[in-house]
Amino acid sequence: MVKMFHDGFCWSVFMSTDMFISLPYNIILRKQVLEMDAVLPSAAEELLREIQKQYLETKQIPDDLLLALKFMFGPIAVHALDLVDQHSVTQFVAPSGRAVYQVIGSSGRVYSCFSSCHYCSCPAFSFSVLRKNDSLLCKHILAVYLSQATGTCQEVTTSAGHVTGLLLAKEEDNT
Repeated sequence: MVKMFHDGFCWSVFMSTDMFISLPYNIILRKQVLEMDAVLPSAAEELLREIQKQYLETKQIPDDLLLALKFMFGPIAVHALDLVDQHSVTQFVAPSGRAVYQVIGSSGRVYSCFSSCHYCSCPAFSFSVLRKNDSLLCKHILAVYLSQATGTCQEVTTSAGHVTGLLLAKEEDNT
């Protein structure tokens, strides 16, 4: 067992053929260890499920989950929550079920996000996630996931042609 201390919390990591990561406030995850990169997405999914569960019950995200969110995603968590509070996330859905998200960034620019493949058209995603590989997500994708978890994502049913246009649009055309 390895104990880590961060932001005043004790985080225990148990290493064996299975890995247990104990997050504060009883968010416990069990994942078969293949490599460390495989654990973080599962931990993120579990955290988002817990946020969804708590939000459905109380219409709030408890402080302990906000701390876990900030620990897991760093400073982008606060920016993503701000985008959710501003109702900046819209899902455009075609009759076929094909969907694309658009997020109005803090600069006012509109970015296309694809939650199924964790992609965003913003420069931060290209630089921090793809090029430097020092972040799992950008704030826009995290805002998409948080808006889904809290049920605050605006949904617009539109034509297949409009969704196709959004999928093919260049970033400059989205402003």
